Amino acid sequence: MIRFFLLSVFSCSIHWAVAQTTDTTRILDEVVIKGFAYNRPLKEVPASIAIVGKNELERFNNTSLLPAINTVPGVRMEERSPGSFRLSIRGSSLRSPFGVRNVKFYWNGLPMTDGGGNTYLNLMDFNSIGQIEIIKGPGGSLYGAGNGGVLLLTSPTIKQNEIQLSASGGSYGLQRYQISVNHFSKNIKASLNYAHQQADGYREQTKMRRDAFNLNLEFQLNSKGVLSTSLFYTDLFYQTPGGLTKAQYDADPRQARPAVPATPTTPALPSAGEQQAAVYNQTFYGGINYDYQWNDDWSTKIGGYGSITDFKNPAIANYENRKEENWGGRTETQYSLNQTNWKGRLTFGGEFQHFHSPILNYKNIKGNPGSLQFDDKLTSTLLTTFAQAEIELPKNYFLTIGASGSFINYRFNRVSVDPAVVQNRNFDPVISPRVALLKKVTERFSIYGNVSKGFSPPTLAEVRPSTNTYNDSLKAETGINYEVGMRGLLWKQLSFDAAFYILDLDQTIVVQRQINGSDYFINSGTSLQKGAEVTLAWNPLIEKNQTLSSLKIWSSYTLNHYRFVNYVQNKNDYSGNQLTGVAPTISVSGIDIRFQNNFYINSTLNFVDRLPLNDANNEYANDYFLAGTRIGYTHHPQSKMSMEIWLGVDNAFDQKYSLGNDLNATGKRFYNAAAGRNFYLGVKMGLGY
Repeated sequence: MIRFFLLSVFSCSIHWAVAQTTDTTRILDEVVIKGFAYNRPLKEVPASIAIVGKNELERFNNTSLLPAINTVPGVRMEERSPGSFRLSIRGSSLRSPFGVRNVKFYWNGLPMTDGGGNTYLNLMDFNSIGQIEIIKGPGGSLYGAGNGGVLLLTSPTIKQNEIQLSASGGSYGLQRYQISVNHFSKNIKASLNYAHQQADGYREQTKMRRDAFNLNLEFQLNSKGVLSTSLFYTDLFYQTPGGLTKAQYDADPRQARPAVPATPTTPALPSAGEQQAAVYNQTFYGGINYDYQWNDDWSTKIGGYGSITDFKNPAIANYENRKEENWGGRTETQYSLNQTNWKGRLTFGGEFQHFHSPILNYKNIKGNPGSLQFDDKLTSTLLTTFAQAEIELPKNYFLTIGASGSFINYRFNRVSVDPAVVQNRNFDPVISPRVALLKKVTERFSIYGNVSKGFSPPTLAEVRPSTNTYNDSLKAETGINYEVGMRGLLWKQLSFDAAFYILDLDQTIVVQRQINGSDYFINSGTSLQKGAEVTLAWNPLIEKNQTLSSLKIWSSYTLNHYRFVNYVQNKNDYSGNQLTGVAPTISVSGIDIRFQNNFYINSTLNFVDRLPLNDANNEYANDYFLAGTRIGYTHHPQSKMSMEIWLGVDNAFDQKYSLGNDLNATGKRFYNAAAGRNFYLGVKMGLGY
């Protein structure tokens, strides 16, 4: 019945579109791109960049960024259990058994990724983000080390004085409550937000709880200067159920990882529940920016930030307790070139990060710390300098030439032994250039190409993984990315964006597992990553006084042809195998319908191909097909009060699938079952003052 309903929505929408569109000229939306400091419409940007805005974020359940981000081709966000996220761009999760690595995050213009290379994306509350700008491929020419890409997160735009309340709930104990206060005046914009979210989870040992506070302030000091600050504090707790074998997954996908009995060669391992495996994360982050427009040609932006994290992780093998202190800054200056025959912009600046983390590892005794095993101190210092020139050439050509220099130092100090072990590593300075050229053929069509170098050193979590050993020999990944793309508008109403790329990656970092499940990392030689990413969207104009007020039918498609080229480990030759954890094809399609009476329907179909779970490519996760729908009503009367109510279903076909597989897992414990069919509902009210 549910499948019939969803398919009916798709077919009826197409019929309505044909019947009610009007032949009115339409051009591409003038979305201004901030990435690579372009500040241009998307049609003039020679890079693969996607925008996830308010409309995309709020077409799902308003509790997670995951479904909206996964509509972007080439980007994959996974959830091993509620609160445990990882994200990859144009690559696998081989470097991220958990967390987010090899992707750089910025929060309101300042680094959110810490100096150790890790990002706690799960700290961000849904309502704290107004827009996500996703840069795919190496962003080193302006953002430092990293092969995967860059995400620029910004707070919601403050447009009026308003108090907002919302509440939602759903299957498996999902609850969410949120309150925010926004202030808008000529010289001051302020927003204070608090949200509480909790869930019991689909599986055993998957409860989560998050309390998040956000404060954003912006002061217009004078006609030239703007001072802004962003603060957040998050208290996060989530349980970790552990991976299951295929037999356990088939028998009962909702169970947590059971105990493993001893064998003649391996010791017994307790269950995830017995060890009370979980993560406790309390983090405070604060950043401040000052923008100054010196004159019509010169502008400068300078900012600083700092964060403190208290992190506890009782796991199967041990109990980790670590503190993290992270601080740094970024400055960026632009000069506009306004000549008679050509225009351009110069951008130059730098970024500095310092990270320090004492780590204590204890024996885990049923969720409590036992005897001390290791006492380590990790420190990293990162410095990036960059410069970029954009030139508008005759005949609508746009040329970009940029490069950055990265200087990185890691320091490891184990003080739990006598004498203490101290290791210091300076990575060789690396220059990461980028050259891009775009031709705007017409006002509705442009083509581009770019070549960029990627450089991604191992993160501190990779050189000192959960095996608690320090790997000073792990090499940085380096690669060259070649890309061509096109975007535009066909038949006045059909927009498209397509990118094709080849990334030749050397010293690819992959995860391996010990018998107790602890991870460690090795360099696998070279890999060749070829891909295509296509987005289509039909957004016809609707005649007035008809049933519909708007209609959008869209689809995104990802093709990944990723292969190990030269990879031999323990006399096993994996050369030519698929890159572990990468689905060859992914497609997401949707229909967004809004009626004149303010009712709306958002429907989504998502297909993910089967993917290899280990380097040998002899274990695969099955493909799966997901469907979901959100139906809602918005009420915006002439008074200052607004209201929205919605309900929806996810995984409507009740597919059994694993959304966050444990790659190369010991004992073939690959599977982390995702939720079956689940429902949600919510209400939001706004009161102007």
